[in-house]
Amino acid sequence: MERLWTKSFILMTLSLLFLFTAFYMLYPTLPLFIKEMGGNEKQVGLVMGALMLSSVIFRPLVGGLLDRFGRRPFIIWGLIIFIIAMYMYNWIGGIIMLIGLRILHGMSCAVSTTSMMTSITDMIPTTRRGEGMGWFSISMTLAMAIGPMFGLWIMQILSYEAMFLFGVGLSTIALFLTFGAKMPFRPITNRKGIQIFEKSVLPVMAPIFFLFIAYGGITTFVPLFAEGIELNSGAFFMVYAATLALSRPIAGKLSDRKGEIFVIVPALIITVIALVVLSLSTSLFGMLVSAVLYGIGFGSAQPALQAITLHLAPEDRKGAANAFFSTATDLGIGLGAIGLGLVSEYMNYKVLFMVSAFSVVISFLLFYFYVRRLLRKKHQSPLVES
Repeated sequence: MERLWTKSFILMTLSLLFLFTAFYMLYPTLPLFIKEMGGNEKQVGLVMGALMLSSVIFRPLVGGLLDRFGRRPFIIWGLIIFIIAMYMYNWIGGIIMLIGLRILHGMSCAVSTTSMMTSITDMIPTTRRGEGMGWFSISMTLAMAIGPMFGLWIMQILSYEAMFLFGVGLSTIALFLTFGAKMPFRPITNRKGIQIFEKSVLPVMAPIFFLFIAYGGITTFVPLFAEGIELNSGAFFMVYAATLALSRPIAGKLSDRKGEIFVIVPALIITVIALVVLSLSTSLFGMLVSAVLYGIGFGSAQPALQAITLHLAPEDRKGAANAFFSTATDLGIGLGAIGLGLVSEYMNYKVLFMVSAFSVVISFLLFYFYVRRLLRKKHQSPLVES
């Protein structure tokens, strides 16, 4: 069996852990920060969604550049801009300025995370792709557990300013960790220009998009929902992330052995149930049950969908494939935050989470009746076995 746990794989996985911890510190705290500035829930959705929509614009171009020029330069410069953006939150004086900063921060996320995830997929043996994707995704999972609680804790005992500075420190550590990793890359020499469009992965983009609309609702509005029923949203994210950490390695191995379809179909169904439970919750128990179900469902579906994306793309187009996957996720999160912000403005959180559940139903139907059948026809790929 080919080796997965190399020094470079470990360093890059740790780097993602520190980077995403800094990133997820903002999820429960920034909506509260916006409210303190006098913003309403529609503006919360706009500010949170601006980062993701900015990422959508830059990711396809970054993917093409990665396949042409390599990973390391984009990792370094992406992280440097990310660090600068984290520091600049301390200088924001209004909602318009904050939206502008989120656009810059989104650009840095597009460059840094796309190049880092592509460099990690380069390091994963093809025969262990599902397992490898599951393990490195745990770095984002742990960040989702640590980041929100860490951000809330610093904000409460110190200040928003201190929290942003901690984010600067964590992302700086992420930058230094990448210097010790070897990044295999074979430059493209027989192709003219920079190709940013990879049509082979388009079929799976729609299910990913609708799945992440719901994710945008979870990450943006669970903190406000929890505050409204006088609960700590950190408990939701902690239980969700712990469930993710336990379920993803198992789902990854099942994906390698049984095929991604075997994992994705039940995972999407569980995700729908989780969102329905959340919409009906009025207590901590209901929220935690939803967190467990969402961790199992979303945590199993996301890396399997990313593995499918990489299987569909040519080997020399992994940068573009990762960029398209991240573009679909960012577009879903961004439009989800903005659209669901309007829902919460004119209706309530129960309706918001039911709309999120319906979005995952659409994801399931698109995958089951279109993508699943398409994948089964591709007999040359092991991913069609189930």
